[in-house]
Amino acid sequence: MGEPVYRGYDQEALDWQYDNRRRARASGEYVAFYQSASLAARNALPCTLDISFGPSDAELLDIFGPAKPGLPVPVHMFIHGGYWRALNKDDFSFVATPIVEAGGMAVVVNYALMPGVTMDELVRQCRAALAWLYQNAGDYGGDPDRITISGHSAGGHLVTMMLATDWGADYGLPQDVVKGGVALSGLYDLEPIRLCYLNKELGMDEETARRNSPINCLPDIPAGTAPPLVLTYGSLESEEFARQTAVYAAAWRERGHDCTVDPIVGHHHMSVISTMADRESPLTCMIAAQMGLS
Repeated sequence: MGEPVYRGYDQEALDWQYDNRRRARASGEYVAFYQSASLAARNALPCTLDISFGPSDAELLDIFGPAKPGLPVPVHMFIHGGYWRALNKDDFSFVATPIVEAGGMAVVVNYALMPGVTMDELVRQCRAALAWLYQNAGDYGGDPDRITISGHSAGGHLVTMMLATDWGADYGLPQDVVKGGVALSGLYDLEPIRLCYLNKELGMDEETARRNSPINCLPDIPAGTAPPLVLTYGSLESEEFARQTAVYAAAWRERGHDCTVDPIVGHHHMSVISTMADRESPLTCMIAAQMGLS
């Protein structure tokens, strides 16, 4: 065993905790599923693609639904994973299918990847996407007063960074712009990310990791006023993913906010997100419940 670098893990052990593609069998097959199911979703669902919400070429989002014209429907925004440095919105259109079929609107967000941008800029882009959505959802048949969000892996981190935003001061929006959140396999403390193999590409320093760690920027609002939050992950994921979830949940509850931890049995990091393609899966049901859809 080598010299400990974080919580008793040596470098090799810490890298293993966060190397999801190595830990998951047939990870490439899951990515291929994301892409094929997403292409099918774009071909089957009513959608408006590649809508610009910011100045850079990467700041784009796709809107799916509603399936029928009528009253404004609840809106769900999804933020993709890829450890902030891989994949894009086109790989995750499939998450829209059960949401639109249940009567909602789904929005899949793109953002610029590291190391081409800093973590601060990446977080800013996702906040800008949500602000844009609140201001423009009504033009596409969505209800801006019924926005929920979810994200996987890096997207789970970004969901909780959205919940840490001062929407009034920074964007002139209602503080409760987000009505519910589901963070799937999220990273809530970036210090181990800074210390593991990932940082060779991400290039975060200690202060960048600290200020972009959700555990260090919990919502500064009265107890009980935060939106309901579900934290979940695959039961076959690493000990570090489970620990990060438990620590963040405890901190959220200590502030007096509603937080549920609900692991998804039998799934690892690469398979758990694929269950969002299934309208009956536990993950999809969590999101539908927050949206008020059956």
